[in-house]
Amino acid sequence: MDLRQLFDDLVRFETDLWNGIDARLRQDCGVTLGSLNVLFVVERAGSCRVNDIAAALSITVGGASQAVDRLEKAGHCLRRPHRTDRRSSIVELTAAGRDLVNEAGPVFDRELATWLARPLPDTALGHLASTLAVLRAANPHAPDGPTPLTKETR
Repeated sequence: MDLRQLFDDLVRFETDLWNGIDARLRQDCGVTLGSLNVLFVVERAGSCRVNDIAAALSITVGGASQAVDRLEKAGHCLRRPHRTDRRSSIVELTAAGRDLVNEAGPVFDRELATWLARPLPDTALGHLASTLAVLRAANPHAPDGPTPLTKETR
């Protein structure tokens, strides 16, 4: 097995996948894939901290905070003070943010199907998903795991 070729194929495919989905989202919905990813995290959680977003997306807290700043400026989310931790704030979707997720979500799903589900049978997709989960879990540089988005962390 040529691990360098595997690396090249994996990284180039990820780049092509990201760029293809991002271009479609920009064209059809006026949102970037990076912003939509943040909105998806907040939507799943209902409300969360910037640290929770960073952990969920494997990005830095600074990057997550900047993304939330951009989304807040666009009117898609808002921050409110954390009720018990004055150093932290809670991020929530606005009505416009929910509308954007509802509009962009199906576009995202269709693009995923185009890039992944159409060329691969379900069994191959299942193997790919399992393999990626094992690789992510075995990452020696990963923290103890993502912070679960529970009411206690909000």
